[in-house]
Amino acid sequence: MGHELKSWFQLDARKLIWLICAFMVIITFQYLELSSENVLSAVVPSGKISVEGQSSFLASAPSSTEPDGTIRYVTHSIGLEYNGTYAGSETVHGNEVSEERDMDSKDDVISETDVDLNKSSTFEEGSESPKESLTEELVDLIKNSSVYDAESSKNKTTAEVEGGLSLELSKENNMATLDSLNQTSAVNEATNVFGTYEVNDKDQNSDSILDNDNTSGRKSSSEEFEDYPESYNNKTVAKEAPTTIADMNNLFYRSRVSYHSTTPRWASAADKVLLNVRSQIEKAPILENDQQLYAPLYRNVSMFKRSYELMESTLKVYIYKEGKKPIFHKPVLKGIYASEGWFMKQLQANRNFVTKKPREAQLFYLPFSSRMLEETLYVPDSHSIQNLVEYLKNYADTIAAKYPYWNRTQGADHFLVACHDWATSETKEYMANCIRALCNSDIREGYIFGKDVSLPETTIRNPQRPLRDLGGEPPSKRSILAFFAGGMHGYLRPILLQQWGNKDPDMKIFGTMHNGKGKLNYAQHMKRSKYCICPRGYEVNSPRVVEAIFYECVPVIISDNFVPPFFEVLNWESLAVFVLEKDIPNLKKILLSIPDERYRQMQLSVKKAQQHFLWHPRPVKYDIFHMILHSVWYNRVLQMKKPR
Repeated sequence: MGHELKSWFQLDARKLIWLICAFMVIITFQYLELSSENVLSAVVPSGKISVEGQSSFLASAPSSTEPDGTIRYVTHSIGLEYNGTYAGSETVHGNEVSEERDMDSKDDVISETDVDLNKSSTFEEGSESPKESLTEELVDLIKNSSVYDAESSKNKTTAEVEGGLSLELSKENNMATLDSLNQTSAVNEATNVFGTYEVNDKDQNSDSILDNDNTSGRKSSSEEFEDYPESYNNKTVAKEAPTTIADMNNLFYRSRVSYHSTTPRWASAADKVLLNVRSQIEKAPILENDQQLYAPLYRNVSMFKRSYELMESTLKVYIYKEGKKPIFHKPVLKGIYASEGWFMKQLQANRNFVTKKPREAQLFYLPFSSRMLEETLYVPDSHSIQNLVEYLKNYADTIAAKYPYWNRTQGADHFLVACHDWATSETKEYMANCIRALCNSDIREGYIFGKDVSLPETTIRNPQRPLRDLGGEPPSKRSILAFFAGGMHGYLRPILLQQWGNKDPDMKIFGTMHNGKGKLNYAQHMKRSKYCICPRGYEVNSPRVVEAIFYECVPVIISDNFVPPFFEVLNWESLAVFVLEKDIPNLKKILLSIPDERYRQMQLSVKKAQQHFLWHPRPVKYDIFHMILHSVWYNRVLQMKKPR
């Protein structure tokens, strides 16, 4: 019996040893075959790892360009409800333009730890801690801006406090508070008079989409070409949460301390000039009671005026002579794309800013017309813009081979002015480093704060008399609450017409307006309305924003993710109402909630802003020509960083 018991224990011991050895072999195999990161992900469920102590500036560049030319937004814990997709964009694959709006957003998300920052957004060794220096600079920018009202912090709602709107940053918690600047859209409720008007009513039928096969304010004529690529005819509402005007302000201020243009390959005299200019702008003396500039209209009127003065005395632009007509050097002065043509014409004729010596230039102008590019090269019914993209690429290659200036900065000191809807897609790859002044200034289509410029879309019907019929009635004689008339272009305008067309005497909302005897025409309606509705068409931009200002009517911008013109200079909440697209059913309620005193202040700001949106046969101080040029100049100056 004892012998049998001993044999049984020996047998079990051998089995136990064998099992232990097998387990050790498996563990060793896993250790050798899997990286520590994969082992961790295999053990811990995805999305459950908390990484603390990371700076939100690690991925602070507004976007990153991938090898395929697709611009993807970097997302991290900043409170802005980005899903990481390049929504509303188009990428060219072979000969087809494909729409990316319905792409699963999860596939496009890039976290902070996934971002490989290039040298344009890195900090050099031995420099001051980016957390402290950037945060302090950001706070100074915000507090020096007229957009930030210190007194307003005394009247915060509970939602605002919980959302972390406090701008009182300290060195102990500066990075945490910086994240709180990027508040969620829940803060922007109807009670916030100075921001986006948003109503929380649930039953709004805001998800209904009525497609329409037209362009944004584009007429069916040879002048207003309508043969869009197929994907433009099937645009739908972007699934991502909209970027509100408050969000845009935060992105703008962050860009001032986080966006760095490509580091020049070698130094130049122009760099030293711009660094000196930046220093003078930042030290601008406080401006009081300027006769031409209405302070509430601007983010910082003192910095704007000093920058404008330095532009007048310092700026030199070189215009490349390369390029054949009609795409190059042939301005189109009539129609809804006229901004690019008028700018081209007036810059080419300017003797103060233009230099024939490229070594003297701080900026280089690419003189092409996006309107003529489309009209000349687009193949009807091809639904592809690939040949247009290649044409611009070949042009960039030509000037890069002939001159050293493009290669010195990879195009960062070059700029273009383009108003056609397709210009965003045509230039997003090969001209991505350039300063792009675009009418289609859509955040979801690659607009970059700190670099790009929102170009005003202006309708010029008579090039000989661009100021014809300017102005409107005083506030006391504006009997119409709100007015809109136009074609049913895109998904939004049919919703607007369905909700308000011929349903309320205070809301004059029409489709295409036909002038009749004894009836008010389009301009007369605008002149007599308190608010002029400016809904997006095919794209986010619309000429109605400038038309409203032209007729001294307060613009009501209904276009999610649209960056208004001259955003780097103007305080848009002072002169316009921003309504989210989903709040169209509450439009009248929102407008009636604005106190009369507040309306009169906005209408005054509209009148004061008017000088910045007018084309003159010969440019005058502070007009639209100078403002476009100034925005390009201003962005380039503030991109410059002192070498460390």
